[in-house]
Amino acid sequence: MTTDVELLGQAIKRAQYRNHRAMDSALHDVGVSLVQWDALRAIDRMPGASGHDLAAVTFQSDQAFGTLANRLSDRGLITRTSGHGRRIEHALTEEGRRVLAEGQGLAGTVLPALFAPLDEADRATLLRLLQALLAEG
Repeated sequence: MTTDVELLGQAIKRAQYRNHRAMDSALHDVGVSLVQWDALRAIDRMPGASGHDLAAVTFQSDQAFGTLANRLSDRGLITRTSGHGRRIEHALTEEGRRVLAEGQGLAGTVLPALFAPLDEADRATLLRLLQALLAEG
């Protein structure tokens, strides 16, 4: 029997949507959206990174990330400074670190609940399969 790859793709999309809705809802209590928290995570993982690099890892266009970074800066969550040439470098402020940590605490409760239907072996298999799928690209 052949797997319906259209159904498979839709199932992946639905699981992703469920994850995003749950995290976005939980992060509302911290005062950020999932997109904003994802940007804070990326900036934390890549100190001094350019807007272009951060846009790529957060699945955004350069322009969209620039708009988002301006909002995060206006809220006092990040700083943006001139780097080499036209490069703008990004860093978390103390408030940004606090919001990031609160979000990580929420993720520690929300995400395990989302994956609760899978036992640890199934979670490991799912992760391995998704990593194999992504390695092709």
